[in-house]
Amino acid sequence: MNARLMLLACSLLTIAAAPQTASPPAPAPSPTAAPRPYATVAVTITTTEGPITLALERERAPITTANFLRYVDKKRFDGTSFYRAMPLGESAGLIQGGVRNRSDLILSPIAHEPTTTTGLTHDDGAISLARAAPGSGRGDFFIVVGSVPTLDANPAASGDKLGYAAFGHVTAGMDIVRRILRVPTAAGGPPGMTGQILSAPVKIVSVRRTAAAR
Repeated sequence: MNARLMLLACSLLTIAAAPQTASPPAPAPSPTAAPRPYATVAVTITTTEGPITLALERERAPITTANFLRYVDKKRFDGTSFYRAMPLGESAGLIQGGVRNRSDLILSPIAHEPTTTTGLTHDDGAISLARAAPGSGRGDFFIVVGSVPTLDANPAASGDKLGYAAFGHVTAGMDIVRRILRVPTAAGGPPGMTGQILSAPVKIVSVRRTAAAR
């Protein structure tokens, strides 16, 4: 190999052996902050079928949660019952309980908190305030099995479009809720509840604050 070729070969080897300049690593994406949890209050409904534990939305639905806690703290739910079961197809429905027609237990009605304001929905395990006209809710409530979006407020609907006031969710005891939904019902009943009144209402032994959930 002549001197010229040898010099070229050495130059190529030098280039091949030279360290390659690495590109700087791409910056790691900033971690997405977890959504801030909303403040809730834990409450347990003790029934003759077993306990149902709830997380009530004291931050997102403050009016309705405060109303429910009025009854809890005054022990006005003690000795009442779940008296209504309303199946809605094979996998959905609701059970309703509370003071019903007990004039000695009923407190003043509260302002209506629609789901369009609270951001809550009537999905599986939601607890919501029973009512007739908006603003008439008192001491009766229902728990949803499955998803029932027709209970949410719907601004595009006609007539009463404000829906019901969801204010929390079951955190334990949905098996008890489903069991109550399967309790046999009587043939009669008041208007709007025909065939939905339990033949043997399920007693609510007590309702107590369990602990502050958050």
